Amino acid sequence: MKTLSEKIKHDGFCFVAAPDARPMLAELADWRTFETSWNDMPLDTYMADGGRYRRRRHATLSVARSASAAKLEAHQPHYQSTDYNNLNGGIARHFEPIREDIINGASMSALLSLCIKVFGTLSPSRAWHVEVHQFRIEAAFQQQGMPTPEGVHRDGVNYVMVLMVKRHNIAEGTTTIHDAGGRQLANFTLTEPLDMTLVDDTRCLHGVTPVVPIDSTKAAYRDVLVITFRAENKV
Repeated sequence: MKTLSEKIKHDGFCFVAAPDARPMLAELADWRTFETSWNDMPLDTYMADGGRYRRRRHATLSVARSASAAKLEAHQPHYQSTDYNNLNGGIARHFEPIREDIINGASMSALLSLCIKVFGTLSPSRAWHVEVHQFRIEAAFQQQGMPTPEGVHRDGVNYVMVLMVKRHNIAEGTTTIHDAGGRQLANFTLTEPLDMTLVDDTRCLHGVTPVVPIDSTKAAYRDVLVITFRAENKV
């Protein structure tokens, strides 16, 4: 059976279903606290499409060369050039920080450790700039939620993990993976907590179709965690 690193090296991405992901992670003792931390997320006010469907928190970390753990850095804005985000790129976006008890908790530590192991195997002996994003995408009557409003895209990093935390009263939200020329390589839907996809962002593009409520009279949302690793020019 191929390892995650081998799958990414061969295909440029891999999808991992929750039953396969769980044994790869250490103890998730604080998962309930981790999951419910999505409930107090501030609205993302930077949406150039005028949308009010996204809530978000953000944190910046670093991984020293050959280190096995990530270090939380001083809070800083998130920036993407318009080359990678033609909707919201080109400006420094200041989001509220992810709570330190969540960043330092068992679940986040386990997920970061898995990323360090997998991505470090693909690119050994690198220092990493790491960004962590909590996203809640909300859907309502006559309002789709847009997980990737910029469309199929790259993030402008080396590697990306997208982890499903919770889906509540929503349908659709299919992830698509594309090669550099835009040809679709795969599609799948993250449905269960711990379903994840890992992507070589230098080789593949990704996107997610809009989400819609199943019952438009009730709250509907999609909670995901996104972790990005960008190689630093450090030796």
